[in-house]
Amino acid sequence: MSTPFYVSPQQAMADRAEYARKGIARGRSLVVLQYADGIVFVGENPSRALHKFSEIYDRIGFAAAGKYNEYENLRIGGVRYADLRGYTYDRDDVTARGLANVYAQTLGTIFSSAAEKPYEVELVVAEVGARPEGDQIYRLPHDGSIVDEHGSVAVGGNAEQISTFLDQRHRDGMTLAEALKLAVQALSRDPNGSEREIPAERLEVAVLDRTRPQQRKFKRIVGRQLARLLEADGGSAPTDAPSDIEDGEGSESSASTTDVTKSSDSGGDVESPDK
Repeated sequence: MSTPFYVSPQQAMADRAEYARKGIARGRSLVVLQYADGIVFVGENPSRALHKFSEIYDRIGFAAAGKYNEYENLRIGGVRYADLRGYTYDRDDVTARGLANVYAQTLGTIFSSAAEKPYEVELVVAEVGARPEGDQIYRLPHDGSIVDEHGSVAVGGNAEQISTFLDQRHRDGMTLAEALKLAVQALSRDPNGSEREIPAERLEVAVLDRTRPQQRKFKRIVGRQLARLLEADGGSAPTDAPSDIEDGEGSESSASTTDVTKSSDSGGDVESPDK
């Protein structure tokens, strides 16, 4: 009878982390930036149906890089958690910090379980406050740790280089047009230092806009409004153009939070738009 091959726990966890990082690195990067009136999400995504950014609740947005079917399961579970908590208690009790804690527990459990592979995903959960100092941005790597970010954050393929670029150029009080242009410049930089052009039709852009009179602050920016913002020279561009904006997705109700890890409406193993 042969002796089972021994692998130390440290080496096993290192191998799982490397596996997850390689999977995430194959995807396209995305960035999340604070600007004067809220938080903007920008990513390169040729698909018009498979979104990287979504609404979770009134003031909370979700961004993800990696394998689509895995982060879609997490998104659906987050919506159900938020709906149940808001219905049971109060809408103000649904916070980005609470949601980030739920995701951290889920990702940490999956990462440390030898029975299944780690999720190849990296998440960002953001909440817009009544004032800029009330904004919250949390980054959740594959292992379930939580990183409290300020100003800007990048996840996905070339995140380290993009983060360095953003840290050097991002500033408080930027207009939406300025923040959007900075995000596109960061995403346009290749690992070898060269730059490429990303056309507007390949960009997915969404914002959490604290100035919206509606309770729900999430909205998508598409079409002519996106083109105007990319072409704007300095100053603030208008952020409401009903004919060009797709409002935040409707919330999805559930009577249980047990599906946070395994709920799936994504039709099985749908290939990621990142791949």
